[in-house]
Amino acid sequence: MEFYGLLGEKLSHSLSPEIHLEILKSIDKLGAYKLFEIQKDKLSDFAKALKLLKVKGCNVTIPYKKDIMKELDGISEEAVKIGAVNTIYLKNGELQGFNTDYYGFGIMLKISNINVKDSIAVILGNGGASRAVLHYLLDNGVREVYIASRSPKNNEYNLSNVKIISYEELKDIKGDILINSTPVGMYPKISDSPVSKDIISNFNSIVDLIYNPAETKFLSYGKELNKKVVGGLYMLVGQAVKAQEIWQEVDIDEAIIRDIYNKINDRFI
Repeated sequence: MEFYGLLGEKLSHSLSPEIHLEILKSIDKLGAYKLFEIQKDKLSDFAKALKLLKVKGCNVTIPYKKDIMKELDGISEEAVKIGAVNTIYLKNGELQGFNTDYYGFGIMLKISNINVKDSIAVILGNGGASRAVLHYLLDNGVREVYIASRSPKNNEYNLSNVKIISYEELKDIKGDILINSTPVGMYPKISDSPVSKDIISNFNSIVDLIYNPAETKFLSYGKELNKKVVGGLYMLVGQAVKAQEIWQEVDIDEAIIRDIYNKINDRFI
């Protein structure tokens, strides 16, 4: 039996163990998946423990997606570009870092039939998750991206079609896709939305990376306004499947993503 896990600070509500065990079952692999709640000053010790205990794969969640990078032996091209790692693979005694949030976000849009090419998109939040979203949008032909930040700084991306703006400036923007990459509205503060209905009304598709609750206040506003709405569970399942593809060095059929989504959605959310 091989061992896997999730690195984070507080993990009591994580669905990752259930999702990964479902993936392993679907590809006829045995494995155990543990939650590793680690303090920030112990990350170096944790990286050494992964090698010592031969933990084959480890996912990484907030707030360690950037901090863990300096403890790794190698980092994939997409993770370097994004500036964050959410998947670690112990291969030949070395820790290799990847970012599968990029893939998970793409799966979520593909399954929901949301077209990125030539679109105008707004990302709410400028944290680690937003970077994976941004690079997916750029790689798939988005026309323009606005990133709304509570404390907008100079444009770190140095791209003509990427603008960092304040939330106040959102009222002047109309577009195709509005994406929440912030934790606003996540359990247990489920009555909160990162923006008002007035902002949501200016977009066609409303996407929330949050998966708990399945329908956030942000998405419920979108529904009331007859917008296409997409919750974050497909992204969570998609990025987990991509992680297992890396760890097992196999391709996993997209139908498995849909099947696991339905199982988790029906039974757990």
